[in-house]
Formats: sequence, C-alpha cells, structure tokens
Amino acid sequence: MDKKFKSGFVALIGRPNVGKSTLMNQIIGMKIAITSNKPQTTRNRIQTVYNSEEGQIVFLDTPGIHKAKNKLGEYMVNVAQRTLRDVDVILWLVEPTTYIGAGEQHIAKQLNEADIPVILVINKIDTVKKEQILEFISAYKDICDFAEIIPVSALKGENTDELISTIFNYLEEGPAFYDEDTVTDQPERQIVAELIREKALRRLSDEIPHGIAVYIDAMKLRRHGHIYDIDATIVCERDSHKGIIIGKQGAMLKAIGSDARIEIEQLLDKKVNLKLWVKVKKDWRDSDYLIKNYGYDKKEFNE
Repeated sequence: MDKKFKSGFVALIGRPNVGKSTLMNQIIGMKIAITSNKPQTTRNRIQTVYNSEEGQIVFLDTPGIHKAKNKLGEYMVNVAQRTLRDVDVILWLVEPTTYIGAGEQHIAKQLNEADIPVILVINKIDTVKKEQILEFISAYKDICDFAEIIPVSALKGENTDELISTIFNYLEEGPAFYDEDTVTDQPERQIVAELIREKALRRLSDEIPHGIAVYIDAMKLRRHGHIYDIDATIVCERDSHKGIIIGKQGAMLKAIGSDARIEIEQLLDKKVNLKLWVKVKKDWRDSDYLIKNYGYDKKEFNE
C-alpha cells in the first residue's frame, strides 16, 4: 500500500447548540449523538470513528463548554476540558456571526493555551448568504491562532468532505485504533437512552429538559430474535414536571415513546416494544450518586 495510513483523535468543542452532534452524525453517516436546540444535550464524551482508505479519525464529541451552575454542569465542563488534553486536533464549531461573545472568548483563551492545531469550523452556513461568510471569517480569525478556518453546513453536509481531508493533513501516520466496522464506543443501551432523551427534549417545554435523565431498566431480545422489549425510565426533578411529561391521559409520554421507537428500531434493525415510566428524583443534578447512577461516570475525570 503506497499511501500512508493516518490516524488520530479529534475533539469537537464549542458552546451548546452549535451543531457538534449534527456534524458528527453527518460525517459518520448514522445517528449516534443526539441533537436538539436545547442546552446540555450532550452530557458525556461520545466517541465515534470515521474510517476511510486514507486513515481513521476518532472523534470525541464533548459537552459544550459553559459556566457550570450545578454538579452536572461541572462534570460536563470537566469532561470537555479533559478531552482537549488527549487529542491531536481540535475542531472548534461556532455559529455564523460577527459577534464574539464572552462564551467564545472563554473558549478561545483555553485553546490558545492548548498547543494543539485548532481548526475553526463555522457551521450553519446554509442559514446565511454566501457573501457574508468572509465577514464571519474576518471576525474570528484573530482571536486564536487557527491552523485552518472552514465554513460548513453540518445539517446539509456542505463542505464536510473538505473538512475531513483537512483533518488528515494534521494527523500523523499511525495504526487504526478500532476495527474498521466500529462506529462508536457507546453501548447500545446508552444510545437508546439518549435517543429517548432527545425525543423528550424536542417535545417538552423549555423549563423541563435540563432536569431530565433517562435510564434503561431492561433491554431484552425475545427468544426468536425479532423483537426487543425495552423498559426505560425518564427521571425528572419535580412532581409538576412528571405531570407534564406524562401529559393529558398519557398523550405526551406516548408521543415521546412513539418518536423514540422509530429511531431505536432503525438503530437496532429490529422491531421494538418500548415501555416508558416517569420518576421524580428531586435535585438529582446536584447528587454525585444519582449523576453516576444515570450513566455519567465522574471518576474518570476527577484525577
């Protein structure tokens, strides 16, 4: 094989809702990271793998870097910051705008200390006029010593091929870290839980989503192997939230379950019998025990 095989780890960072998960799903070609327009959608560091003849890129989609308001928020920021130390290239996703706020300045300061190539990715270019893109590049170019600046539309897949080939320019020759059929290191149960949470985020009003978690109580394939029986619990922080999640005569919970089941069936390539329950655990986001219990493992990041 004449062409050198390259490999490496690439972190996606950015403020909440800039499209990190959408970009990863677009590049990998299947849904792994959940997407919504609400903050705190990505809570764990999700690892996905892009394979091609040129090499292998392991993407780490981090929680958005922001000022933490509770223990869950602190955990998420720690995950994002720890990830920056473990990678070969950083992709910083931003919105197409000339206004650079305190949140972006906060990220730029951290990146300037990272000593790793940073590629600025201006996302959502499908939402602006083409002639405006140069203005956005001009606004951002001096706040950080960028290796490259690439405008993309993660939603439409515009310019993502160029982004991939640019990333390979900054990776060293090296072995594959995962088998070529590996797409993610996330256990199926966790992806299923996240898909349910995504559907809840999309259906529910703004004040509730921050305070929900989803865990899988049981996930079993029936004996003949064609149907998965899945029991899952949506955890919320208040009794009033429980009522809203369940909805009038169970309508909201049914809608969440119906939305989730369609995508879970696509993921597992099997029929799914999904049962959802709702429980109240007051202030679970400030409990180390419950954060761990709902799948957010802190110990890895507390060194």
